[in-house]
Amino acid sequence: MLREIRPAIIVLALLTLITGLAYPLAMTAVAGVIFPRQAAGSLIERDGKVVGSALIGQEFKDDKYFHGRPSATTAPDPADSTKTVPAPYNAANSGGSNLGPTSKALNDRVKEDLNKLKAENPSAAVPIDLVTTSASGLDPDISPEGALFQVPRVARVRNMPEDRVRALVTENTKGRVAGLLGEPRVNVLALNLALDAASK
Repeated sequence: MLREIRPAIIVLALLTLITGLAYPLAMTAVAGVIFPRQAAGSLIERDGKVVGSALIGQEFKDDKYFHGRPSATTAPDPADSTKTVPAPYNAANSGGSNLGPTSKALNDRVKEDLNKLKAENPSAAVPIDLVTTSASGLDPDISPEGALFQVPRVARVRNMPEDRVRALVTENTKGRVAGLLGEPRVNVLALNLALDAASK
């Protein structure tokens, strides 16, 4: 019996070392050489300090900044561990709300957001990505339309010409990958950092 079990144990140990240790370490090393910035988390620095990642959204509430998509991520309620509380862009609990089109909570939240945005810019149609959450809840990007919709508010609060703020949106708009994949997008953190630099 030991004669049959011994080869199985050896094969298991070898495959575990190869697929569980050697291969992941090799791929991590290759990724670090070929894509060093991405392998390190696509971190964004300002004045030598990490302020975020190009891959994970952040919540900006101040009117002088562009706002990202709503986030449906949650965290445990500190007062009652059996419940959760909203925690926007919580990377430890990535996911959507799983609320469907017949959900009263979802409809109420969308209507509330829609009313706020219409009051902010009554002459423009509200882009859909400013009232809907992404599947991960961590989306760092908004559509160029979503950014342009916010230009009047940001320009007014910062006392900047709208044309200058609109130009920043255009400068920070990235096109489709290889001209084919995805949609044009604006990274909210990168745009807000460019806005801070332009306001100095």
